[in-house]
Amino acid sequence: MTYSNRLKVEPFRPSYLSSLSSSPIVAFTVYVLLSLLCVTMTESSKASAFSAKADTSYVSAPASDAANQVANPVKFPRDLYPEIDSYEDGYLDVGDGHKIYYDVSGNPDGIPAVFLHGGPGGGTSPRVRRFFDPKKYKIVVFDQRGAGKSIPNACDDLEGSLVGQNTPKLVSDIDALRKHLGIDKWGVVLGGSWGVTLALAYAEEYPKHVDALLLRGVFLFGPDEVYYLFSSGGTYGQNPQAWENYCRYIEDTSDDWAREKTNFLGAYWNRLTSSDKSTRESAAAAFVGYELSISKTYIDPAVIEEYLGTPSLLIPFAVMEVHYMINAGFLLRGQLLDNVSKLAHMKVEICHGRGDYVCQPQAAWRLTKALRKAGCKSVNCQFVSGAGHSDTEPGLVDAMVRASDKLANELSTQ
Repeated sequence: MTYSNRLKVEPFRPSYLSSLSSSPIVAFTVYVLLSLLCVTMTESSKASAFSAKADTSYVSAPASDAANQVANPVKFPRDLYPEIDSYEDGYLDVGDGHKIYYDVSGNPDGIPAVFLHGGPGGGTSPRVRRFFDPKKYKIVVFDQRGAGKSIPNACDDLEGSLVGQNTPKLVSDIDALRKHLGIDKWGVVLGGSWGVTLALAYAEEYPKHVDALLLRGVFLFGPDEVYYLFSSGGTYGQNPQAWENYCRYIEDTSDDWAREKTNFLGAYWNRLTSSDKSTRESAAAAFVGYELSISKTYIDPAVIEEYLGTPSLLIPFAVMEVHYMINAGFLLRGQLLDNVSKLAHMKVEICHGRGDYVCQPQAAWRLTKALRKAGCKSVNCQFVSGAGHSDTEPGLVDAMVRASDKLANELSTQ
């Protein structure tokens, strides 16, 4: 599928979704939660410290952190820019019953930059503005369909949040927002994880509307990437407990394990869309707990407690992510790499954690080589030692801010 009007894609929506009652769930992003203070715990003390409402029965214990690196991280040359407020915000009606929330900050006359959050099903926070120099950038942040402050939210209407919930629609939303704000073209599109997928899809559909890409934690939505993370046990090599617990939840709740063990994503989807609230919550806890337990170099148990103990933060992230995974990201197989020649004129900065177990470093290298072969003369791939997947990792923050500054300097001299 290319992002034209020739193919209309509708999301996978089982008939039983219409029977779901509204759930008190709000999509939010993992970056804010991953900035909480760390308390180093053993397996037993970790379990006792979690609040009673947090279902941690299928969450593996974090690796040891005797140096308390989460509370006292290694210092890098660059950190986030200071906090800033937005000077404009609002809602944009993008059709299908959706209104996406956005805000604008920084320099009104600066280089237009847009931040694409991860998930799918995550949302933004004021923190993400701080990857950009507010004196040089006009910073646009928005919540994708069904996420954050956008309406409808899975908090109020799960079925409604899935209407028109697919990649071509999200791509169209980005350009609708650009037009709404009177921006000729984006100077920089910054995307992380799923946001990389969306950034590439957007740039390939609207190549004349993008000057540069800043990508963190590359995810190309290749079948091997999805299979590695959610189906084949690819993460077992470095995170055996996490993978076994991800599988054990399905086994313990299955009445047909022989069938369901061949389709973990389908099994999770059936539970996440169950008419039973407790089933939805326990499935989300197991699914998201698996990702949280492999997402950072140093895992904060307090984050897992907060995230899994709050259904309003938990369920939409799981629902949206599985929705896109079982539908192959609403992309043709290999689409993003096949169309990479459309990006040859752009400046591309890639930052990827060497220890990223969610999105493997090979995806970043695969993209880098494809861009170079396509004739992209300004592509830089930086693998960051001691960093995992999250954009709260100090090494990734340093790399992303330096890349953002570099692009601002280059674009301002064009």
